[in-house]
Amino acid sequence: MTTSTLASPLDSDLLRIDDAGVCTLTLNRPNARNALSLEMMEALQLELTTVAADPSVRVVVIAANGPAFCAGHDMRQLRANPTFEYYKATFSTSSAIMRTMMTMPQPVIARVHGMATAAGCQLVATCDLAIASTAAKFATPGVHIGLFCSTPMVALTRNVGRKAAMEMLMLGEAVDAARALELGLVNKVVAPNELDAALRAMTDTILDKSAVTLAMGKVAFYEQLEKGVVDAYAHTGEVMARNMMTADATEGIDAFIEKRTPVWTGT
Repeated sequence: MTTSTLASPLDSDLLRIDDAGVCTLTLNRPNARNALSLEMMEALQLELTTVAADPSVRVVVIAANGPAFCAGHDMRQLRANPTFEYYKATFSTSSAIMRTMMTMPQPVIARVHGMATAAGCQLVATCDLAIASTAAKFATPGVHIGLFCSTPMVALTRNVGRKAAMEMLMLGEAVDAARALELGLVNKVVAPNELDAALRAMTDTILDKSAVTLAMGKVAFYEQLEKGVVDAYAHTGEVMARNMMTADATEGIDAFIEKRTPVWTGT
């Protein structure tokens, strides 16, 4: 296992640990409930971009230290820089992170142990998969302070139904992990002491699959969501044909026919 951080383990707002193909990026501002300062977001964007180009990384986990997962944008920092240009730069940086998470080839999993609010909830919703502790809660509470959660709304509405999304956005009330599971915001809910084991089981399952197949499938998943049904089928049909031409698909199908375990090459 190797560990790298953007500064040092004691003062970095973002920590990185790489372990056997799994890269864990940990938000590390526990005293600020991991509020997303501009500096933290820039660090996260840099690491995600670096990881996206690294074929040795098969899975990315977004985690957090302290009592909360993420309290959203750093409101103290925003109020200390009261210009339209600064506000726009902050939200643009946040949006760039979300787009990078969606377009990077590796599956991205949220490990949610505590409260995820506003842009923190957006972060969870943007991850491809999410595992939550029973202690976790989720909210888009901007309406309480006169700031509608418009950018978090983009990810939220692509995870849950309209009525549920509007309820969270307009009432600003938190939903517990069980309700988040019902709504489709997370994939699995476990007891706090089972969170790491459940995460490991999910990453192990992903590591057992072909990297090139997962990458092609992830790209196609998000692309087809933005198309009409006719165009979506045309696009995914072409993707499947290209997928069939890969060495891993040939190996996988042969292994299935021959009743053996496939040996992936990532090509």
